[in-house]
Order: sequence, then C-alpha cells, then structure tokens
Amino acid sequence: MKAVSVVIPAYNAAATIATTLASLAGEAEVIGEVLLVDDASTDGMTATALQVAARLSLPLRVLPANCRDAGGARNVALAEALHPWVYLIDADDLHLEGGLRALLRQAERQPKADMIVGAYRRRVSGEDRQIKVPNGYQAACLANASAYVKGDIRSVAVGSVLASRRLIGETRFPVGLAYDEDTLFWARLMSKASLAMMPQPVMVYEVSPARSDDRFAINPVRRFLEWRRELRTLTDCSIPVSALKAREGLVALKIARVHYARGDLDTAARFLAVAAVAPKRRSEAWRCLRYRLKLAVRRRLSAPLQMQGAL
Repeated sequence: MKAVSVVIPAYNAAATIATTLASLAGEAEVIGEVLLVDDASTDGMTATALQVAARLSLPLRVLPANCRDAGGARNVALAEALHPWVYLIDADDLHLEGGLRALLRQAERQPKADMIVGAYRRRVSGEDRQIKVPNGYQAACLANASAYVKGDIRSVAVGSVLASRRLIGETRFPVGLAYDEDTLFWARLMSKASLAMMPQPVMVYEVSPARSDDRFAINPVRRFLEWRRELRTLTDCSIPVSALKAREGLVALKIARVHYARGDLDTAARFLAVAAVAPKRRSEAWRCLRYRLKLAVRRRLSAPLQMQGAL
C-alpha cells in the first residue's frame, strides 16, 4: 500500500542526494511520492535526483522553491503531500532499510497513534556515535510537548518520525530561524498528538559540529531574539511559559559554549547570564556554573597579557 509521502528539502545537495534517495529505495512498496523541494540550487541537483529516482523506480516529484530556508522548503512540500502519512528526511541523511515499514507496523499495532517516533543513529563528522532511543514519553499530549521543549525527554531527528497528514494539518515549520525550527514544529505536533515510540533505529543523522556551531556564532543576539520570539508563540498550544524559559536557558547555554570555545568571552558571558536565570535541571545548573568559573579564570589569565600588549 502506497501510504507515505516523503519530504526532502534540499539546497545544493547534488553530492548527497543520490545516496539519500538510494537509502529509500527498499521502501518503494510503501512510498506513494517523494517530494524533493529544490530550494534554488545551482549545482545541478535536480537533474541528478531525477536520474537516480528513475533508475530506482522512486516516484519523485521535484518542487521548485526560493525559500533559502529549510523550514520554508519543508512547508512547500507539506502543502502538497497527498498520502496518509508524512516522513521527512534531510538531503544529507540516510534512511535505514525497513525503517518506514517498521514505523507503519507500529502504527498498526497502536491504531490511535498519529505520530510514531523511532530511534536514530548519530554520525558525527563521518564517525558513528551512539544510537539515540526515544524515552520518557508519557500518555498525555501536553506533558510530552512541555517535556520535549524543556529537554526532559530525548529529542527526535528529522528522519526518525512518521506523522499522519491529518495530525499535521495546517501546522508548519517556523521560517527565517537560524536554528531549532524543527523543535518548535515537533512541539506543536506533540501538543495534540497520540504518540507511539519504537526503539528500532530508522535513520542515520549526519552531524557536522563546525556547521552546527556556526549557526550560533553569526549575529548571535539578533538570531537568539528572533528565535525566542517564535518560541514564545508556543503558548498558543498551551505549553507553559516555564517550559519555554527552560528552553531559552538550554539554547543560551549552547551559544555561550560556542563563543567560549572560539574566544569571544564577552558574548559567552552575556549568554551565560541568560542561562543562569532560566529554570533548569541540576545537570544544566552545574554546566552553567562550570562555564562561569572557566570564564572567570580565563579572563583573569588574559588580563596580564592584555596589559603587556598595552605597554
């Protein structure tokens, strides 16, 4: 049964799209369409994708766009999806053989579920790391959404979730954000979803630490304020403000870590101050204190060097 619409946003992904499509080929019996959003690519990606899809007998449909934004590109495809279930994966990640069918079987076992969360393998700079298994999910929808925003339950990767088209409805990804747009999308879905989880890995999530950190290094204050403004809109699906403030602290701590590592101590201190006043778990409180101590020591050590330079 062709039950799934696969959504792939892509910008200049000619080097990886063939591998991503090939990883989906074994699921052809359940895939009704592959919606590839070509977000103004200039590297010939569409031609590569069409050639590969024809060879693999994948029902590829290319949707041209000019979003220059992963969330916006995904939204283009969500508006076009035709099948009962929607599966999103990025153009540099890999689907694992049998993952989609396993997610569908879980949906059959739990017929009330409209969002199935699987595990995923995390690959950092080409090296396999640990398997991330969903945990801590409860029966109540809103409890899941709040816990997810606060980081109390395992985060999901784009590519590890199967969601019903009916559940998604008019819900869309935020656009114009430098980071965390997927967290806000999943939180909205979780606030109204009947969730099921599955320990089987269904995809490989490719992580580039340098690229991830760059998102936090460029225009950090402006980007944080834009993201926080969008985060606060989650109050309209009844996620408590305390959960949103906890998320602010988590993200501020990430930004502080990046700037500390890159030697921008003033920006690190600014975001550590945000993290310090946010609600947090004991582990985050300790990390925050540790970075503040490291920052103080580093400043003290650099002060004599600055004085020597001035002389």
